[in-house]
Amino acid sequence: MISPSVRSRLIVALDLPNIDAARAMVATLGPSVCFYKVGMELIYAGGLDLVKELVDSGKEVFVDLKLHDIPNTVEKAAAQIARLGARFLTVHAFPQTMKAAKQGVAGSKLQLLAVTVMTSYDDADLADAGYSLNVKALVARRADQAKAIGIDGLILSPEELAATRAQLGPDFLLVTPGIRPAGSNAGDQKRIMTPRMAIGAGANHIVVGRPVTQSAHPQQAAEAIVQEIV
Repeated sequence: MISPSVRSRLIVALDLPNIDAARAMVATLGPSVCFYKVGMELIYAGGLDLVKELVDSGKEVFVDLKLHDIPNTVEKAAAQIARLGARFLTVHAFPQTMKAAKQGVAGSKLQLLAVTVMTSYDDADLADAGYSLNVKALVARRADQAKAIGIDGLILSPEELAATRAQLGPDFLLVTPGIRPAGSNAGDQKRIMTPRMAIGAGANHIVVGRPVTQSAHPQQAAEAIVQEIV
């Protein structure tokens, strides 16, 4: 019997085109998955109602909006999300943004995860965007800033997990996308790792989307990933 605490380390990304498709996937996955990510694609298709629906059904929810705007807007948006009862909310790891979001969720159970560097970026992408730091250095800098501000955790690629865990210690939440079970397609992710490797490197939770939701047998795919975590 796999414990709920182990099963909850897998977060399935409902990166699907509409609410009906998302509800159908949740029904298909059944008790094999207890934690879901609802991101921009689904949010813009009415997904905020789904967040509340999932919470009310006993599921944990990660709202992946990657907030980044002027402080007043970020603070008020974070406060609105906090009312839904979700577990995680993402913001970009800019100090001003993180401080505003922390003010917005004050007094709620919503935990903030700061996005260090998108997993679709590599050093060349950062250079094209005007950054002088490479991925490794920028992740390390943003990790220190997030911890100093009091953010609950980070979103970061599997490649930065071990170094960031050593940098921040055992009590800081590390959540990683870019997870691909052995033999699956990397898609648009450039810095990836298998579930077992990511957990071994220090991830508290792993986020998996297409390898589950686009599988011919989603529940079996999810169970196979949970078995890798055990």
